[in-house]
Amino acid sequence: MKDHAQYAKNLFLSGYNCSQAVLMAFEDITGLDSGTAAKLASSFGGGMGRMREVCGTVSGALMVLGLVCGYNDPKDGDAKKEQYHLVQDFAGRFREENGSIICRQLLAGVSTIPGRDPEERTGDYYKKRPCPDLVWCAAHILDEMLAEKSGR
Repeated sequence: MKDHAQYAKNLFLSGYNCSQAVLMAFEDITGLDSGTAAKLASSFGGGMGRMREVCGTVSGALMVLGLVCGYNDPKDGDAKKEQYHLVQDFAGRFREENGSIICRQLLAGVSTIPGRDPEERTGDYYKKRPCPDLVWCAAHILDEMLAEKSGR
């Protein structure tokens, strides 16, 4: 089995945003090509376009859950309920591991440059942020959940 967690972390460390890294790491499961996955998740980095709202790793993981386990019939209430339970289970696990699913709370105490523009990726950028580990954690939880769902 592919190590999605390490692959996601490596993608983040190569410059992809947190959401892109998680979604792209699961291309073997979602069937999305890396270019499409990168574009789809590009708006969710930095807690949705650097607004520091829901952590991009969570958004990326939820996109994977939607692609793999989601529903497409608006009248299928059971499928909708099951999907929402998966979302809440993922968020609960992530919150339990990290204390929050909110980017600004996860970055509390980290010195960031204010503004709308993404910060330059440097060695110091990576050293002071929990983001690489959060990317790993989100992908790891997602792997666990997908294994549980498939009975592996």
